[in-house]
Amino acid sequence: MNEIKINSNDVLIMNLVHYFIKEKNYNPVILHGINDEIWLENLDNDYKIIRIVSHYIHNDEQLNFDRFKLKKILDNLKKKTFTFDMPILSIYTSLGENVNLPEKKDNIYSIVVSNNSEIKNKGLIEVFPDIVEKTTHKEEGLDLIVKISDDINKESFEKSKKIEKIFSIKKPVITYLLIGICILMFIITYLFQREDIFILGGNIKDLTRNGEYYRLLTCIFLHGGIIHITCNMYSLYIIGTQLESFFGKIRYLIIFLLSGICGSVLSLAFSNSNSISIGASGAIFGLLGAILYFGYHYRVYLGNVLKNQIIPIILLNLGIGFIVSGIDNFAHIGGLIGGIFTTMACGIPGKEIKKDRINGLILLTIYLSFIIYLAFVK
Repeated sequence: MNEIKINSNDVLIMNLVHYFIKEKNYNPVILHGINDEIWLENLDNDYKIIRIVSHYIHNDEQLNFDRFKLKKILDNLKKKTFTFDMPILSIYTSLGENVNLPEKKDNIYSIVVSNNSEIKNKGLIEVFPDIVEKTTHKEEGLDLIVKISDDINKESFEKSKKIEKIFSIKKPVITYLLIGICILMFIITYLFQREDIFILGGNIKDLTRNGEYYRLLTCIFLHGGIIHITCNMYSLYIIGTQLESFFGKIRYLIIFLLSGICGSVLSLAFSNSNSISIGASGAIFGLLGAILYFGYHYRVYLGNVLKNQIIPIILLNLGIGFIVSGIDNFAHIGGLIGGIFTTMACGIPGKEIKKDRINGLILLTIYLSFIIYLAFVK
C-alpha cells in the first residue's frame, strides 16, 4: 500500500482551527474569491476575527498587498455586521525570513506560527492562555487529522442545532394571549361606558401619582378606537410571534410587561394632568428594542436585516410619533429603551454572558430609578 504523507503545515492549520472553533466558539466565515486563508469570527471575543493565512509571503511588498486586501474585506464585514471596532488576529504559517511583520497596525494584530511548537507564541498565549494545553494531542499524523476533523464536524453540527432551535418558529401562546386580552378589553369598553373604563384603567397623571400605580400596567391593554387597536395588534402579532420564538415565553412576557411599564412611567413624566394615556405601543416598542439587541448579537446570521429593516422601522415609527398629533411618543421612547435594557438583563438565548446580564440589570435599575424620579418626584 502507498504511504499517506501528512503535510505538517496542514496539521498546524487544522490544530488551530480545531482550537478556535471547539474551545473559543469561533465560527467559519465564508468569503468568495479568497484562497489559502481561513477566516473565523466570534464577535463576543476580544479578537472579533481570527485569520489563518497559509499561502507563502516572501517579501514586504506581498505583505503590504495582503494587508491592503485585508482592510477592504474588513470594511465590508464591518458594514455587514454593524460593527465599528473589529480587532483581527492574522496568523501567518508561511512567511519569508526577510519579511518585516508588524505586531500591531490599524487594529490588525499579526503573528507567525510556522509549526506546532510555535503555538507557544507569546502573543497567542497572552490572549489565549490555554492554547498550548488544548492544542497538545497524543495522536499524530493521520490519526490527529481524523480526530480533529471529527471534532470540528461534531462541534459544527451542535452549533447548527442550537441556531436552528433558536430561529425555529414555535407556537406564540403568550402573543395570542396578550392580543386576546387587548381585544377583550376593547370589547368591554364599547359594551359599557367607554369613558368610565378609560378612567378606571388609563394612565392619568394625578391619579397614578397619588398611589394608583396599577394604571402603569392596565393602560397597556386599553385602546381608544378601531384604528388604534388594529394597528397595535397587527404590530404585536408580527413582532411578537417572532420574538416569542427567539426568547421563549417567560422572557418574552417579562420584556413586554417591563417595556410597557417603562413606557407608561416616561409618558407620565411628560403628560398633562388631565390627559389619559392608553395603548400597547410602548410595550411594542420595547419588543422592537429587544429585536434590535437580539439582532445585534446575531447580526452574522441576519446579514443586513439589522441595518436595512430593524433600525429603519424604529426610526420611521418614532418619526411618525413626532409628526402626527395625539401619539404618545414618550411612551414609545420609554418602552424602546426599557426593552433594550430588559433584554440585556434577561439575556440572549445561545449567547448568555453573565457579565452582560449583570450590566443589563444595573442599567435597567438606573433607568427605572431615573424615569420614576422624573414621573413621581420632580
